[in-house]
Amino acid sequence: MNTPASSIPLALLERGDGPHVLVLHGGAGPLSVAAFVETMSARAHVVAPTHPGFAGTERPEALDSIGKLADAYARLIEDRGWRDVLVIGFSIGGWIAAELALRAAERLRGVVLVDAAGIEVAGEPVADVFSMSPRELSTLSYADADRFFVDPATFPPERLAAMAANFRALAVYGRALNMADPTLAPRLAKATTPALLVWGANDGVTTPAYGRRFAQAWPGSRFELIERCGHLPQIEQPQALMAAIESFEEALRR
Repeated sequence: MNTPASSIPLALLERGDGPHVLVLHGGAGPLSVAAFVETMSARAHVVAPTHPGFAGTERPEALDSIGKLADAYARLIEDRGWRDVLVIGFSIGGWIAAELALRAAERLRGVVLVDAAGIEVAGEPVADVFSMSPRELSTLSYADADRFFVDPATFPPERLAAMAANFRALAVYGRALNMADPTLAPRLAKATTPALLVWGANDGVTTPAYGRRFAQAWPGSRFELIERCGHLPQIEQPQALMAAIESFEEALRR
């Protein structure tokens, strides 16, 4: 028997009115998509969960995999009776979105993966972010790292605590798998939900070659590259990202 979503501690940010959009943040935590959520909420009802364990939120011990997170969000959608949901997943959130598309296709109108992790690609491993210094991670994450890097030593204690919690939660959900499930790409052959895969041309965490392989695994998907952009287009190239999503939504309405 499925556990109702209400029994799982989900911290949900909800904004706006209109068609339902589920935004799934990446390993950098909910702060990394906060501005994107506000922009998107100008024309949609946006729900942005904080994955349990991130930003210091509660995580039940049994909730320890991407598949279980996808199950929780599938139940959330079902419990609320939503239909025609657009799911937008960033990095590890894209991995969750891909699993969600295999669980709740009848309730989704489309999926957008933004520099996602989750599949295994020979010769293109997901970068080991756990072994890097903040500066090294920033260099892989941005096309213009000097513009966006902020030394964590300048952060207040509460932000440092949230960052530490993000890394602990990310490790629980994916580190043992090296951020890649070898079964995901083969299973995506059965995906029926229209998908857009958006990638930063300078992403060093999940490379464009990795992204193209992800798109090849998803039947009928569309791949779009954003120039002068790394792993976080919602921060580095937000207008280009929104333009890609709007074009995809327009195609879904045809």
